[in-house]
Amino acid sequence: MSRERAFLEQERVDVTYRPVEERIRDFQAVDLPLTDAEIQLQASRCMECGTPFCHAAASGCPLANVIPELNTYVYRGHWKEALDLLLSTNCFPEFTGRVCPALCEGACVLGLIRQPVNICKIELAIVEQGFQRGYLKAHVPSSRRRERVAVVGSGPAGLATAHVLNRAGFNVTVYEKDAKPGGILRYGIPDFKLEKWVVDQRVELMTQEGVVFECGVDVGEDVSYRFLRDRYDAVVLAAGAGVARDLAVPGRDLDGIHFAMEFLRRQNRLVGGERADPEQPPTAAGKNVVVIGGGDTGSDCIGTAWRQGARQVTQLEILPEPPATRSDSTPWPQWPLIRRDSSSHKEGGTRLWSVDTTSFSGSQGHVREIHCARVEWIADKTGGRPFPRKVSDSDFALEADLVLIAMGFVGPGGTGLAERLGIAKDERGFVARDADRSTNIEGVFAAGDMHRGASLVVHAIADGTRTAQKVTRYLNEKGATRYV
Repeated sequence: MSRERAFLEQERVDVTYRPVEERIRDFQAVDLPLTDAEIQLQASRCMECGTPFCHAAASGCPLANVIPELNTYVYRGHWKEALDLLLSTNCFPEFTGRVCPALCEGACVLGLIRQPVNICKIELAIVEQGFQRGYLKAHVPSSRRRERVAVVGSGPAGLATAHVLNRAGFNVTVYEKDAKPGGILRYGIPDFKLEKWVVDQRVELMTQEGVVFECGVDVGEDVSYRFLRDRYDAVVLAAGAGVARDLAVPGRDLDGIHFAMEFLRRQNRLVGGERADPEQPPTAAGKNVVVIGGGDTGSDCIGTAWRQGARQVTQLEILPEPPATRSDSTPWPQWPLIRRDSSSHKEGGTRLWSVDTTSFSGSQGHVREIHCARVEWIADKTGGRPFPRKVSDSDFALEADLVLIAMGFVGPGGTGLAERLGIAKDERGFVARDADRSTNIEGVFAAGDMHRGASLVVHAIADGTRTAQKVTRYLNEKGATRYV
Protein backbone atom coordinates (compact mmCIF):
# COMPACT_ATOMS: atom_id res chain seq x y z
CA MET A 1 0.00 0.00 0.00
CA SER A 2 1.05 3.63 -0.38
CA ARG A 3 2.07 3.92 3.30
CA GLU A 4 1.43 1.22 5.84
CA ARG A 5 -1.20 2.14 8.44
CA ALA A 6 -1.67 5.60 6.91
CA PHE A 7 -5.37 4.88 6.44
CA LEU A 8 -5.59 4.50 10.23
CA GLU A 9 -3.29 7.35 11.24
CA GLN A 10 -3.89 10.01 8.58
CA GLU A 11 -7.22 11.81 8.65
CA ARG A 12 -8.99 12.88 5.48
CA VAL A 13 -8.45 16.53 4.64
CA ASP A 14 -10.80 18.28 2.22
CA VAL A 15 -10.33 21.48 0.29
CA THR A 16 -11.53 24.62 1.99
CA TYR A 17 -13.31 27.61 0.48
CA ARG A 18 -12.59 31.28 0.25
CA PRO A 19 -14.51 33.29 2.90
CA VAL A 20 -18.18 33.72 2.01
CA GLU A 21 -18.09 37.51 2.24
CA GLU A 22 -15.26 37.49 -0.31
CA ARG A 23 -16.36 34.86 -2.79
CA ILE A 24 -19.95 36.05 -3.28
CA ARG A 25 -18.53 39.26 -4.74
CA ASP A 26 -17.09 37.51 -7.77
CA PHE A 27 -17.44 34.44 -9.97
CA GLN A 28 -13.93 33.07 -9.42
CA ALA A 29 -13.32 29.54 -8.15
CA VAL A 30 -14.35 29.09 -4.54
CA ASP A 31 -11.90 26.27 -3.71
CA LEU A 32 -8.60 26.73 -1.90
CA PRO A 33 -6.64 23.74 -3.26
CA LEU A 34 -4.54 21.46 -1.09
CA THR A 35 -0.78 21.73 -1.36
CA ASP A 36 1.27 19.06 -3.16
CA ALA A 37 2.46 17.72 0.20
CA GLU A 38 -1.11 17.53 1.50
CA ILE A 39 -2.24 15.73 -1.65
CA GLN A 40 0.55 13.18 -1.26
CA LEU A 41 -0.45 12.54 2.34
CA GLN A 42 -4.06 12.05 1.23
CA ALA A 43 -2.91 9.58 -1.43
CA SER A 44 -1.05 7.64 1.26
CA ARG A 45 -4.40 6.77 2.88
CA CYS A 46 -5.24 4.39 0.02
CA MET A 47 -5.29 0.75 1.18
CA GLU A 48 -4.65 -0.60 -2.36
CA CYS A 49 -7.47 -3.09 -1.87
CA GLY A 50 -7.25 -6.49 -3.50
CA THR A 51 -10.67 -5.80 -5.00
CA PRO A 52 -10.81 -2.02 -5.52
CA PHE A 53 -14.49 -1.18 -5.92
CA CYS A 54 -13.56 2.47 -6.47
CA HIS A 55 -12.48 1.94 -10.08
CA ALA A 56 -15.12 -0.63 -11.04
CA ALA A 57 -17.50 1.09 -13.46
CA ALA A 58 -20.50 -0.73 -11.98
CA SER A 59 -19.91 0.54 -8.44
CA GLY A 60 -17.44 3.41 -8.60
CA CYS A 61 -15.77 5.37 -11.39
CA PRO A 62 -17.71 5.26 -14.70
CA LEU A 63 -14.39 5.78 -16.50
CA ALA A 64 -12.71 2.90 -14.63
CA ASN A 65 -9.79 5.05 -13.50
CA VAL A 66 -7.08 2.82 -12.00
CA ILE A 67 -7.25 4.55 -8.65
CA PRO A 68 -5.00 2.53 -6.27
CA GLU A 69 -2.07 2.69 -8.69
CA LEU A 70 -2.68 6.41 -9.23
CA ASN A 71 -2.53 6.97 -5.48
CA THR A 72 0.74 5.05 -5.18
CA TYR A 73 2.36 7.11 -7.94
CA VAL A 74 1.22 10.36 -6.33
CA TYR A 75 2.42 9.41 -2.85
CA ARG A 76 5.84 8.56 -4.28
CA GLY A 77 5.96 11.80 -6.27
CA HIS A 78 5.83 10.09 -9.67
CA TRP A 79 3.56 12.70 -11.26
CA LYS A 80 4.37 11.86 -14.90
CA GLU A 81 3.58 8.18 -14.43
CA ALA A 82 0.38 9.10 -12.60
CA LEU A 83 -0.67 11.42 -15.43
CA ASP A 84 -0.03 8.83 -18.13
CA LEU A 85 -2.08 6.25 -16.26
CA LEU A 86 -4.92 8.70 -15.57
CA LEU A 87 -5.12 9.83 -19.21
CA SER A 88 -5.34 6.22 -20.35
CA THR A 89 -8.89 6.11 -18.97
CA ASN A 90 -10.00 9.74 -18.58
CA CYS A 91 -9.84 12.27 -21.43
CA PHE A 92 -10.52 15.28 -19.25
CA PRO A 93 -9.54 14.90 -15.59
CA GLU A 94 -9.39 18.70 -15.28
CA PHE A 95 -13.20 18.67 -15.64
CA THR A 96 -14.05 15.63 -13.53
CA GLY A 97 -11.60 16.71 -10.82
CA ARG A 98 -13.61 19.91 -10.41
CA VAL A 99 -17.25 18.97 -10.95
CA CYS A 100 -17.58 15.20 -10.44
CA PRO A 101 -19.40 14.22 -7.22
CA ALA A 102 -16.80 11.42 -6.85
CA LEU A 103 -18.78 8.23 -7.25
CA CYS A 104 -15.47 6.46 -6.64
CA GLU A 105 -15.35 7.76 -3.09
CA GLY A 106 -18.79 6.34 -2.36
CA ALA A 107 -17.37 2.89 -3.24
CA CYS A 108 -14.04 3.32 -1.42
CA VAL A 109 -13.47 0.36 0.92
CA LEU A 110 -11.94 2.65 3.52
CA GLY A 111 -15.31 4.40 3.66
CA LEU A 112 -16.67 1.37 5.54
CA ILE A 113 -14.72 2.30 8.65
CA ARG A 114 -13.41 5.84 8.15
CA GLN A 115 -13.70 8.77 5.75
CA PRO A 116 -12.93 7.60 2.17
CA VAL A 117 -9.79 8.57 0.30
CA ASN A 118 -9.98 12.06 -1.25
CA ILE A 119 -9.80 10.56 -4.74
CA CYS A 120 -11.37 13.44 -6.67
CA LYS A 121 -8.87 16.08 -5.56
CA ILE A 122 -5.95 13.70 -6.03
CA GLU A 123 -7.10 13.27 -9.63
CA LEU A 124 -7.28 17.03 -10.10
CA ALA A 125 -3.80 17.47 -8.64
CA ILE A 126 -2.39 14.94 -11.12
CA VAL A 127 -3.68 16.75 -14.21
CA GLU A 128 -2.76 20.18 -12.85
CA GLN A 129 0.78 18.93 -12.25
CA GLY A 130 0.71 17.72 -15.84
CA PHE A 131 -0.09 21.18 -17.16
CA GLN A 132 2.31 22.98 -14.80
CA ARG A 133 5.26 20.67 -15.49
CA GLY A 134 4.70 20.62 -19.24
CA TYR A 135 3.82 16.93 -19.38
CA LEU A 136 0.45 17.56 -20.99
CA LYS A 137 1.11 18.66 -24.54
CA ALA A 138 -0.66 18.37 -27.88
CA HIS A 139 -0.26 14.94 -29.51
CA VAL A 140 -0.97 15.14 -33.23
CA PRO A 141 -1.72 11.71 -34.74
CA SER A 142 1.29 10.33 -36.63
CA SER A 143 -0.97 9.42 -39.57
CA ARG A 144 -4.38 10.54 -40.77
CA ARG A 145 -7.22 8.44 -42.09
CA ARG A 146 -9.33 9.67 -44.99
CA GLU A 147 -12.61 9.22 -43.12
CA ARG A 148 -14.26 12.32 -41.71
CA VAL A 149 -16.58 12.45 -38.70
CA ALA A 150 -18.95 15.24 -37.65
CA VAL A 151 -19.78 15.65 -33.96
CA VAL A 152 -22.87 17.74 -33.20
CA GLY A 153 -22.50 19.36 -29.80
CA SER A 154 -19.41 20.32 -27.83
CA GLY A 155 -20.39 19.42 -24.29
CA PRO A 156 -18.48 16.76 -22.35
CA ALA A 157 -19.82 13.87 -24.46
CA GLY A 158 -19.10 15.64 -27.75
CA LEU A 159 -15.63 16.69 -26.67
CA ALA A 160 -14.78 13.17 -25.50
CA THR A 161 -16.06 11.65 -28.75
CA ALA A 162 -14.05 14.12 -30.80
CA HIS A 163 -10.91 13.63 -28.70
CA VAL A 164 -10.88 9.83 -29.03
CA LEU A 165 -11.71 9.83 -32.76
CA ASN A 166 -9.06 12.44 -33.47
CA ARG A 167 -6.45 10.47 -31.54
CA ALA A 168 -7.40 7.47 -33.72
CA GLY A 169 -6.48 9.50 -36.80
CA PHE A 170 -9.90 10.51 -38.08
CA ASN A 171 -10.62 14.02 -39.34
CA VAL A 172 -13.09 15.41 -36.81
CA THR A 173 -15.22 18.55 -36.98
CA VAL A 174 -17.30 19.61 -33.98
CA TYR A 175 -20.40 21.72 -34.68
CA GLU A 176 -21.66 23.93 -31.86
CA LYS A 177 -24.65 26.27 -32.06
CA ASP A 178 -23.33 28.55 -29.31
CA ALA A 179 -20.60 31.13 -29.80
CA LYS A 180 -17.92 29.06 -28.04
CA PRO A 181 -17.27 25.33 -27.44
CA GLY A 182 -17.98 23.61 -24.15
CA GLY A 183 -21.72 23.08 -23.94
CA ILE A 184 -22.83 22.74 -20.33
CA LEU A 185 -19.21 23.05 -19.18
CA ARG A 186 -19.15 26.63 -20.48
CA TYR A 187 -22.78 27.76 -20.34
CA GLY A 188 -24.38 25.64 -17.63
CA ILE A 189 -21.83 25.27 -14.83
CA PRO A 190 -20.99 28.57 -13.09
CA ASP A 191 -17.44 29.89 -13.14
CA PHE A 192 -17.17 29.61 -9.37
CA LYS A 193 -17.25 25.82 -9.87
CA LEU A 194 -15.49 25.60 -13.24
CA GLU A 195 -13.63 28.64 -14.50
CA LYS A 196 -13.77 28.86 -18.28
CA TRP A 197 -10.02 29.12 -18.78
CA VAL A 198 -10.07 25.42 -17.92
CA VAL A 199 -12.39 24.73 -20.87
CA ASP A 200 -10.42 27.06 -23.16
CA GLN A 201 -7.19 25.30 -22.24
CA ARG A 202 -8.58 21.93 -23.32
CA VAL A 203 -10.23 23.26 -26.49
CA GLU A 204 -6.94 24.89 -27.51
CA LEU A 205 -5.11 21.61 -26.94
CA MET A 206 -7.65 19.71 -29.05
CA THR A 207 -7.38 22.35 -31.78
CA GLN A 208 -3.61 21.95 -31.85
CA GLU A 209 -4.14 18.20 -32.21
CA GLY A 210 -6.31 18.72 -35.30
CA VAL A 211 -9.93 18.89 -34.11
CA VAL A 212 -11.89 21.58 -35.98
CA PHE A 213 -14.53 23.57 -34.08
CA GLU A 214 -17.32 25.26 -36.03
CA CYS A 215 -19.24 27.45 -33.60
CA GLY A 216 -22.40 29.45 -34.19
CA VAL A 217 -23.72 26.65 -36.41
CA ASP A 218 -27.13 25.14 -35.65
CA VAL A 219 -27.14 21.76 -37.37
CA GLY A 220 -30.52 21.14 -38.95
CA GLU A 221 -31.07 24.86 -39.43
CA ASP A 222 -27.81 26.38 -40.69
CA VAL A 223 -26.55 23.17 -42.29
CA SER A 224 -28.56 20.19 -43.51
CA TYR A 225 -28.10 16.45 -43.19
CA ARG A 226 -27.39 16.34 -46.91
CA PHE A 227 -24.48 18.69 -46.27
CA LEU A 228 -23.14 16.38 -43.54
CA ARG A 229 -23.82 13.18 -45.51
CA ASP A 230 -21.88 14.47 -48.52
CA ARG A 231 -18.87 15.45 -46.43
CA TYR A 232 -18.66 12.99 -43.56
CA ASP A 233 -18.50 9.22 -43.17
CA ALA A 234 -20.25 9.29 -39.77
CA VAL A 235 -22.20 11.76 -37.65
CA VAL A 236 -22.38 11.70 -33.84
CA LEU A 237 -25.23 13.54 -32.12
CA ALA A 238 -24.12 14.85 -28.73
CA ALA A 239 -26.32 17.88 -28.10
CA GLY A 240 -27.19 17.00 -24.51
CA ALA A 241 -30.54 17.03 -22.71
CA GLY A 242 -31.96 20.49 -23.26
CA VAL A 243 -35.72 20.22 -22.74
CA ALA A 244 -36.39 21.23 -19.14
CA ARG A 245 -39.12 19.70 -17.00
CA ASP A 246 -41.87 22.27 -16.52
CA LEU A 247 -44.29 22.85 -13.67
CA ALA A 248 -47.92 22.84 -14.78
CA VAL A 249 -49.65 24.73 -11.96
CA PRO A 250 -51.86 27.83 -11.90
CA GLY A 251 -49.94 31.06 -12.38
CA ARG A 252 -47.08 29.47 -14.31
CA ASP A 253 -47.52 32.07 -17.08
CA LEU A 254 -46.63 35.00 -14.80
CA ASP A 255 -43.48 36.96 -15.59
CA GLY A 256 -40.51 36.26 -13.36
CA ILE A 257 -40.76 32.46 -13.56
CA HIS A 258 -37.92 30.95 -15.59
CA PHE A 259 -36.08 27.72 -16.22
CA ALA A 260 -32.89 27.49 -14.21
CA MET A 261 -30.64 26.81 -17.19
CA GLU A 262 -31.79 30.04 -18.87
CA PHE A 263 -30.75 31.92 -15.74
CA LEU A 264 -27.34 30.21 -15.54
CA ARG A 265 -26.61 30.57 -19.25
CA ARG A 266 -27.25 34.30 -19.13
CA GLN A 267 -24.84 34.82 -16.25
CA ASN A 268 -22.17 32.59 -17.80
CA ARG A 269 -22.39 34.57 -21.03
CA LEU A 270 -21.94 37.81 -19.12
CA VAL A 271 -18.93 36.47 -17.21
CA GLY A 272 -17.49 35.24 -20.51
CA GLY A 273 -17.84 38.65 -22.15
CA GLU A 274 -20.71 37.65 -24.43
CA ARG A 275 -23.86 39.67 -24.95
CA ALA A 276 -26.72 38.28 -22.90
CA ASP A 277 -30.03 37.45 -24.55
CA PRO A 278 -32.51 40.19 -23.45
CA GLU A 279 -35.29 37.59 -23.32
CA GLN A 280 -33.48 35.53 -20.71
CA PRO A 281 -34.05 36.01 -16.95
CA PRO A 282 -33.02 39.35 -15.44
CA THR A 283 -30.68 39.66 -12.48
CA ALA A 284 -31.64 38.44 -9.03
CA ALA A 285 -30.40 41.68 -7.45
CA GLY A 286 -32.61 42.83 -4.61
CA LYS A 287 -35.14 40.05 -5.19
CA ASN A 288 -36.67 37.23 -3.20
CA VAL A 289 -35.53 34.20 -5.17
CA VAL A 290 -37.13 30.77 -4.94
CA VAL A 291 -35.42 27.79 -6.57
CA ILE A 292 -37.63 24.76 -7.23
CA GLY A 293 -35.51 21.62 -7.33
CA GLY A 294 -32.80 20.30 -5.02
CA GLY A 295 -30.15 19.04 -7.44
CA ASP A 296 -26.86 20.48 -8.66
CA THR A 297 -28.56 22.89 -11.06
CA GLY A 298 -30.63 24.30 -8.23
CA SER A 299 -27.51 24.65 -6.11
CA ASP A 300 -25.78 26.53 -8.93
CA CYS A 301 -28.73 28.91 -9.08
CA ILE A 302 -28.35 29.66 -5.37
CA GLY A 303 -24.68 30.61 -5.71
CA THR A 304 -25.39 32.69 -8.80
CA ALA A 305 -28.32 34.50 -7.16
CA TRP A 306 -26.19 35.49 -4.15
CA ARG A 307 -23.49 36.84 -6.44
CA GLN A 308 -26.06 38.91 -8.28
CA GLY A 309 -27.18 40.47 -5.00
CA ALA A 310 -30.35 38.56 -4.11
CA ARG A 311 -32.26 39.70 -1.02
CA GLN A 312 -32.99 36.14 0.06
CA VAL A 313 -32.87 32.71 -1.52
CA THR A 314 -35.05 29.68 -0.75
CA GLN A 315 -34.67 26.24 -2.29
CA LEU A 316 -37.62 23.84 -2.41
CA GLU A 317 -37.30 20.07 -2.76
CA ILE A 318 -40.25 17.70 -2.98
CA LEU A 319 -38.18 14.75 -1.75
CA PRO A 320 -37.62 14.21 1.99
CA GLU A 321 -34.43 15.44 3.61
CA PRO A 322 -31.71 12.77 3.29
CA PRO A 323 -29.97 11.46 6.40
CA ALA A 324 -26.61 12.82 7.55
CA THR A 325 -24.94 9.42 7.18
CA ARG A 326 -25.32 6.51 4.77
CA SER A 327 -28.74 4.87 5.06
CA ASP A 328 -29.61 1.18 4.77
CA SER A 329 -31.33 1.94 1.46
CA THR A 330 -27.94 2.57 -0.20
CA PRO A 331 -25.44 0.14 1.37
CA TRP A 332 -21.78 0.23 0.39
CA PRO A 333 -20.57 0.22 -2.40
CA GLN A 334 -23.65 2.01 -3.76
CA TRP A 335 -23.66 5.79 -4.04
CA PRO A 336 -24.78 6.79 -0.52
CA LEU A 337 -28.06 8.60 0.07
CA ILE A 338 -26.92 11.41 2.36
CA ARG A 339 -27.53 15.13 2.64
CA ARG A 340 -24.94 17.08 0.65
CA ASP A 341 -24.35 20.78 1.16
CA SER A 342 -22.54 22.47 -1.72
CA SER A 343 -20.40 25.60 -1.43
CA SER A 344 -23.47 27.54 -2.59
CA HIS A 345 -25.62 26.14 0.22
CA LYS A 346 -22.95 27.25 2.69
CA GLU A 347 -23.29 30.82 1.44
CA GLY A 348 -26.73 31.25 2.99
CA GLY A 349 -30.40 30.81 2.23
CA THR A 350 -33.07 28.36 3.29
CA ARG A 351 -33.65 24.77 2.16
CA LEU A 352 -37.10 23.26 2.55
CA TRP A 353 -37.71 19.53 2.06
CA SER A 354 -40.89 17.54 1.32
CA VAL A 355 -42.50 20.60 -0.23
CA ASP A 356 -44.72 20.65 -3.31
CA THR A 357 -45.48 23.78 -5.33
CA THR A 358 -49.22 24.18 -5.88
CA SER A 359 -49.56 27.58 -7.62
CA PHE A 360 -48.15 31.06 -8.19
CA SER A 361 -49.84 34.41 -7.68
CA GLY A 362 -48.80 37.93 -8.59
CA SER A 363 -49.73 41.46 -9.48
CA GLN A 364 -49.52 43.39 -12.74
CA GLY A 365 -48.58 40.18 -14.53
CA HIS A 366 -45.49 39.46 -12.40
CA VAL A 367 -45.05 36.70 -9.81
CA ARG A 368 -45.14 37.83 -6.18
CA GLU A 369 -45.84 34.65 -4.22
CA ILE A 370 -45.33 30.93 -4.56
CA HIS A 371 -47.92 28.71 -2.86
CA CYS A 372 -46.78 25.40 -1.41
CA ALA A 373 -47.83 22.46 0.71
CA ARG A 374 -45.97 19.91 2.79
CA VAL A 375 -46.02 16.31 1.59
CA GLU A 376 -45.32 12.95 3.15
CA TRP A 377 -43.94 10.02 1.19
CA ILE A 378 -46.04 6.87 1.15
CA ALA A 379 -44.72 3.39 0.40
CA ASP A 380 -46.39 1.72 -2.58
CA LYS A 381 -48.08 -1.49 -1.39
CA THR A 382 -47.50 -3.10 -4.80
CA GLY A 383 -43.75 -2.65 -4.49
CA GLY A 384 -43.53 0.37 -6.75
CA ARG A 385 -41.82 3.67 -6.01
CA PRO A 386 -43.00 5.73 -3.01
CA PHE A 387 -45.31 8.61 -3.86
CA PRO A 388 -46.00 11.99 -2.21
CA ARG A 389 -49.26 12.77 -0.41
CA LYS A 390 -50.23 16.24 0.76
CA VAL A 391 -50.22 16.80 4.52
CA SER A 392 -53.54 18.22 5.67
CA ASP A 393 -53.60 21.94 6.51
CA SER A 394 -49.94 22.37 5.55
CA ASP A 395 -50.38 25.08 2.92
CA PHE A 396 -48.09 28.10 3.08
CA ALA A 397 -46.80 30.86 0.83
CA LEU A 398 -43.41 32.48 0.20
CA GLU A 399 -42.55 35.85 -1.26
CA ALA A 400 -41.07 35.39 -4.70
CA ASP A 401 -39.93 38.01 -7.21
CA LEU A 402 -37.88 35.51 -9.22
CA VAL A 403 -38.66 31.80 -9.47
CA LEU A 404 -36.18 29.38 -11.04
CA ILE A 405 -37.39 25.92 -12.06
CA ALA A 406 -34.60 23.35 -11.69
CA MET A 407 -36.56 20.10 -11.89
CA GLY A 408 -34.43 18.23 -14.40
CA PHE A 409 -34.81 17.54 -18.11
CA VAL A 410 -37.27 15.48 -20.13
CA GLY A 411 -35.88 15.54 -23.67
CA PRO A 412 -32.75 15.78 -25.81
CA GLY A 413 -31.05 19.03 -26.72
CA GLY A 414 -32.43 21.00 -29.63
CA THR A 415 -31.14 19.88 -32.99
CA GLY A 416 -33.40 20.11 -35.99
CA LEU A 417 -31.38 17.32 -37.57
CA ALA A 418 -32.89 14.64 -35.32
CA GLU A 419 -36.43 15.74 -36.12
CA ARG A 420 -35.87 16.12 -39.85
CA LEU A 421 -34.29 12.69 -40.14
CA GLY A 422 -36.99 10.98 -38.13
CA ILE A 423 -34.51 9.60 -35.62
CA ALA A 424 -36.30 7.20 -33.30
CA LYS A 425 -36.91 8.11 -29.66
CA ASP A 426 -37.19 5.77 -26.70
CA GLU A 427 -40.10 5.60 -24.26
CA ARG A 428 -38.63 8.53 -22.29
CA GLY A 429 -38.42 10.79 -25.33
CA PHE A 430 -34.64 10.64 -25.71
CA VAL A 431 -32.74 9.47 -28.80
CA ALA A 432 -32.86 5.68 -29.15
CA ARG A 433 -29.74 3.74 -30.08
CA ASP A 434 -28.58 0.14 -30.23
CA ALA A 435 -25.69 -1.59 -28.49
CA ASP A 436 -23.32 -0.08 -31.05
CA ARG A 437 -24.47 3.47 -30.17
CA SER A 438 -26.09 3.70 -33.61
CA THR A 439 -29.47 5.34 -34.25
CA ASN A 440 -32.00 4.04 -36.74
CA ILE A 441 -30.28 6.15 -39.43
CA GLU A 442 -27.24 4.56 -41.07
CA GLY A 443 -24.01 6.24 -40.01
CA VAL A 444 -25.65 8.45 -37.34
CA PHE A 445 -24.73 7.77 -33.71
CA ALA A 446 -25.81 9.27 -30.39
CA ALA A 447 -23.68 10.02 -27.34
CA GLY A 448 -24.19 11.33 -23.84
CA ASP A 449 -27.34 12.91 -22.46
CA MET A 450 -29.17 12.88 -25.81
CA HIS A 451 -29.64 9.17 -25.18
CA ARG A 452 -28.99 8.73 -21.48
CA GLY A 453 -30.95 11.71 -20.23
CA ALA A 454 -29.54 14.41 -17.97
CA SER A 455 -26.71 12.96 -15.92
CA LEU A 456 -23.22 13.69 -14.63
CA VAL A 457 -20.31 15.12 -16.59
CA VAL A 458 -18.32 11.97 -15.84
CA HIS A 459 -21.07 9.80 -17.36
CA ALA A 460 -21.08 11.98 -20.48
CA ILE A 461 -17.30 11.69 -20.89
CA ALA A 462 -17.45 7.92 -20.42
CA ASP A 463 -20.29 7.58 -22.92
CA GLY A 464 -18.55 9.80 -25.47
CA THR A 465 -15.39 7.73 -25.16
CA ARG A 466 -17.23 4.46 -25.76
CA THR A 467 -19.28 5.94 -28.59
CA ALA A 468 -16.05 6.96 -30.34
CA GLN A 469 -14.82 3.38 -30.02
CA LYS A 470 -18.04 2.12 -31.65
CA VAL A 471 -17.73 4.66 -34.47
CA THR A 472 -14.16 3.51 -35.06
CA ARG A 473 -15.29 -0.09 -35.37
CA TYR A 474 -18.11 0.93 -37.70
CA LEU A 475 -15.75 2.77 -40.02
CA ASN A 476 -13.23 -0.08 -39.90
CA GLU A 477 -15.92 -2.59 -40.92
CA LYS A 478 -17.33 -0.28 -43.57
CA GLY A 479 -14.17 -0.39 -45.63
CA ALA A 480 -10.46 -0.94 -45.62
CA THR A 481 -8.55 1.52 -43.48
CA ARG A 482 -7.36 4.38 -45.64
CA TYR A 483 -4.58 6.74 -44.73
CA VAL A 484 -3.53 9.99 -46.34
